Amino acid sequence: MIENLQLGIETAVSPENLLWCFIGVLLGTIIGLLPGLGSATGVAILLPVTLTFEPVTALIMLAGIYYGSQYGASTSSILISTPGDSSSVVLTLDGYQMARKGRAGAALALSAIASFVAAILSLIGLITLAGPIARFALNFGPAENLAVMLLGLATIVSFAGSNVLRGVTMAAAGILVSLVGVASGFSTARFTFGSANLLSGLDFIAVMIGIFAVGEVLHQIRRGGERPIRAGFRDLLVTKAELRRAAAPSLRGTGVGFATGVLPGAGATLASFIAYGIEKQVSRFRTQMGKGAPEGVAAPEAANNAAANASFIPTLALGIPGSGTTAVLLGAFVIFGLQPGPLLFEQEPRLVWGLLLSFFIGNLILLVLNLPLAPVFAQLLRIPYPYLYPFVLMMSFIGAFALGNNTFTMAVVFFAGILGYFMKRYDFPAAPFVLGMVLGPLLERSLIQTSALGDGNLLIVFESPIGAILMSAAILAFAYPLASGIIRGARNRRKEPQEVGS
Repeated sequence: MIENLQLGIETAVSPENLLWCFIGVLLGTIIGLLPGLGSATGVAILLPVTLTFEPVTALIMLAGIYYGSQYGASTSSILISTPGDSSSVVLTLDGYQMARKGRAGAALALSAIASFVAAILSLIGLITLAGPIARFALNFGPAENLAVMLLGLATIVSFAGSNVLRGVTMAAAGILVSLVGVASGFSTARFTFGSANLLSGLDFIAVMIGIFAVGEVLHQIRRGGERPIRAGFRDLLVTKAELRRAAAPSLRGTGVGFATGVLPGAGATLASFIAYGIEKQVSRFRTQMGKGAPEGVAAPEAANNAAANASFIPTLALGIPGSGTTAVLLGAFVIFGLQPGPLLFEQEPRLVWGLLLSFFIGNLILLVLNLPLAPVFAQLLRIPYPYLYPFVLMMSFIGAFALGNNTFTMAVVFFAGILGYFMKRYDFPAAPFVLGMVLGPLLERSLIQTSALGDGNLLIVFESPIGAILMSAAILAFAYPLASGIIRGARNRRKEPQEVGS
């Protein structure tokens, strides 16, 4: 292990690799800031540029684009409620609310710090536990993956707010929308109404841009527009109290993100939702969640970055992509004549350990770049809204066109924006809808595979210890908040007659 670490450090700190690591994270940050591009698109677009590089240099740059885009996407989510990537959607819930309260710089700083902490801790786990965890992940079949999806779905109760029925309704609507297109494992087209554009379904990022960015702009226009934030420079800096409140959520989010990212296909988006849902249950400040709580920024951001790093475990050790972006990176390995899998660590130690150690350097570069710039970025909110809103709309529709390279995706953003406007106006929670869209395709695929495995009997999910534990956790996560609400309601009703009598 010591020899491998020394070899990795020597490789990662070479001038050429340091330069391309810096370029990668810088380009990744810019790509993340642009709505609709995302890390997978950024890596795919810039992959041809690296074909003349040494394999380790090319992979260091492409990986830098991956985790650099996580930082950039968080910035746009916080400042203008426009998710640059699907994994940063949850950050709009509290990050944008902090920005609206004049705490944009603090939200950006908390995001950068939580990301860095999660990156370092998850990378330590990645280096020390890659082999054993990869072997453990092999125990996850369709039934266990179904249990994971149901556990994620159970967090809907946490996002539903005061009206659980509305939350469940929005989650069902999100799942329904995610089913548009050709059925998983079949050739049947659903809800396409004869349109060839709908055969591949509705693009998740396009819908999110519409709901959060366009919907927010329309909502603010209806309210007559608010005055730009006039916070002083000190108001844009993170306070000690906010750092204390964000410390434990960052650690919990890192654990959740690492555990979720190891599973092939789960991804950083699901990890960020689960981490936020856990904070809604365990945080002392749970009543402030959704209103600009530091916990709502730190937990999902830490989970997002931890999951992104952990997704390299199945990619490198098993040759199975842990996320959409690592699937593109897997293609880069093949292009360079490399075969990810158990033998990669033995056959290419210089490449593997150089790549892993470059993650530490890249995340340190990102922290140095982003932390001092947080107050500077926050100054964007001082722009008068009649100028800022057209810019947000322009970037949203440019990002939409970049997604599908057609006007249909722009139409999806437009109609999703109208939906987002009415959701805000009539107080329907957006998070359960988003979670439904995320989990819909994953849940459907797991259901089909589990049903086929059990000859139609879905109860086989309880036959394995892992599946039974995850299903029990899902049932508890769904039932506990409901039971707690009923008990609190009963106690309040018993107190009311006593108060009237007194």
